[in-house]
Amino acid sequence: MPNLEHPAYPAATLLELESLVPCRESQVSMLLSIFGERQQFSFPSIFIYGHTSSGKTYVMQTLLKTLKLPHVFVNCVEYFTSRLVFEEILMQLQSCSSEAQQTSHVPCDNFNDFVRLFKQAVASRELQDQTVYIVLDRAEQLREMEANILPAFLRLQELTDRNVTVILLTEIVWELFRPNTGCFEPLTFYFPDYSIAHLQKILSQNHPSEYSADFYAAYINILLGVFYMVCRDLKELQHLAVLNFSKYCEPVVKGEAKERDTHKLWKNIEPHLKKAMQTVYLREISSSQWERLQRDDGEPGQLKGLSAHTHVELPYYSKFLLIAAYLASYNPARTDKRFFLKHHGKIRKTNSMKKHEKTSSHLVGPKPFPLDRLLAILYSIVDNRVAPTANIFSQITSLVTLQLLSMVGHNDQLDGPRYKCTVSLDFIRGVAR
Repeated sequence: MPNLEHPAYPAATLLELESLVPCRESQVSMLLSIFGERQQFSFPSIFIYGHTSSGKTYVMQTLLKTLKLPHVFVNCVEYFTSRLVFEEILMQLQSCSSEAQQTSHVPCDNFNDFVRLFKQAVASRELQDQTVYIVLDRAEQLREMEANILPAFLRLQELTDRNVTVILLTEIVWELFRPNTGCFEPLTFYFPDYSIAHLQKILSQNHPSEYSADFYAAYINILLGVFYMVCRDLKELQHLAVLNFSKYCEPVVKGEAKERDTHKLWKNIEPHLKKAMQTVYLREISSSQWERLQRDDGEPGQLKGLSAHTHVELPYYSKFLLIAAYLASYNPARTDKRFFLKHHGKIRKTNSMKKHEKTSSHLVGPKPFPLDRLLAILYSIVDNRVAPTANIFSQITSLVTLQLLSMVGHNDQLDGPRYKCTVSLDFIRGVAR
């Protein structure tokens, strides 16, 4: 029994649409009821929002293409000015009409011109007889354009007196869109995140033909068990599934295990999934490099050639400033003389010093330090003489901007600014190398 039913569309088309949008049948059904039949006037504007990778763009594109509804699809990041948006809509409308001889560039500078040219573009009989859908993806960019653009798009049906529906796709809520002066309220529609069961179903559909569906479903179950708490992005999970599947199959290919030996297969892939956990979302290496890394059989937690963020390119003195800041944050001020002076003499340990040494500085966290202490450590760890020029101070400001250092307190403090180092020991080791 199909979940999607609508009298205006053939059952075979709806069945095909249902197979293309798994786990989004209720949203598609709601959109179909809002759209109505082809020749009926739909709601003037629809606002669809939801987190990234919740299927908004894919569902809308699939729905409009499968049902062959006349539509225009514009990404507002790619077409980042109002003029580019207008011209792209008009260009795509020309290609929708079979009466247009060829698609040509139509200059359009403002919304008045757009309304006039839009009426001309939909003058063909086939576009007049059915609803035209204008989909604006990444619609939050409209807020950066002229103040009249968003309110005008929301009531485009009224301004043009044509059968047109504007659909806004975004990741943020309508309250962050609504202008202070007020505007026509669109029909808001929320796309929820995929649940773990939905992700399991969608990812399991892509199983390779040489392996059984149950075998691939077991692999996806393991993958989601590891990554679901840190990553809900469907695209990222699809990438990870493709990237690590060959390692999961390795014992089966070598004849060391059968497809049903889930425990053996898990033991084999566990260290490689831990490696992938360290680079989720980062895309620090290409897929081919990752496959080579898997074949190297390194230690489970070791990433050879990865973690580009620990090898940040910094100016020469900025690297020394960052190292000096780390030393100042994690070493007590009383130890500076012992560490950075050649002839410091004997230092007698008091009971309080012995007590402090029992507690690791890395467990307590970074301590704030004054600017003069940072510069004193810098002068002692750099081989050649460093003059306290404006260049050095500007590099400290740059490190704060990059969030490698953080300023504690305010700039107007009488005793000078105090800083805290925010990077980890691994990061400093990478810089120090």
